[in-house]
Amino acid sequence: MQVLWNHGITVLGQWMSFAEFIGQIFALTVVVLAHRRTVWSWPVQVCSNVLLFWVYTSVHLGGLAARQVVILLLAIYGWWQWTRRRDPVFGLVVRTGTTRERLLILGLLGVGTVAMALVLKALNASWAPWPDAAIFVGTAVAYLAQARGLVEFWLVWLAVDAVGVPLQLSSGLWFSALVYVVFAVLVVRGWLDWNRTAKQTARVRAQALGTA
Repeated sequence: MQVLWNHGITVLGQWMSFAEFIGQIFALTVVVLAHRRTVWSWPVQVCSNVLLFWVYTSVHLGGLAARQVVILLLAIYGWWQWTRRRDPVFGLVVRTGTTRERLLILGLLGVGTVAMALVLKALNASWAPWPDAAIFVGTAVAYLAQARGLVEFWLVWLAVDAVGVPLQLSSGLWFSALVYVVFAVLVVRGWLDWNRTAKQTARVRAQALGTA
């Protein structure tokens, strides 16, 4: 892994390690695969986690580094969920969250960010504890919601992107910042597609129940 960090390429006068480049390419691939609702998004996510853990540890972003470990565990959970929850007609069933689920998402984001930021400050594990914590918690919540097939996970990702771009630029990880911008475009597309699919699935199921 050290070899991938010590060696890299220069693009437009900016140097990036192979670890950052490959890890972020995998991360982009995960979003594309999630958009298509394929289970392969999860194993690709694991590969991305391993590489990016090394990258963020090397630039002293403890929250983002620890995030990779949490995401790895959530990826395993999501892999299991998506494998067992496939419908023979609709494939992976996606749906909009209930009011209770949406409130739970907001609560986890708020309380989790405050708690994580305080931990990072206490451990001196990050030079930017608040945005670092927001990205950490937001990512964890997004993957948890994605594993459950909730459309709202795309909106959580959009919030993570909004915090992530300036933080990556401040850390000198310009390629990662660019990836976050591309993420935002893919996230909007993903949200529109999943939202449309969720409505169609709900309508077909309601009609099937009405004629049963």
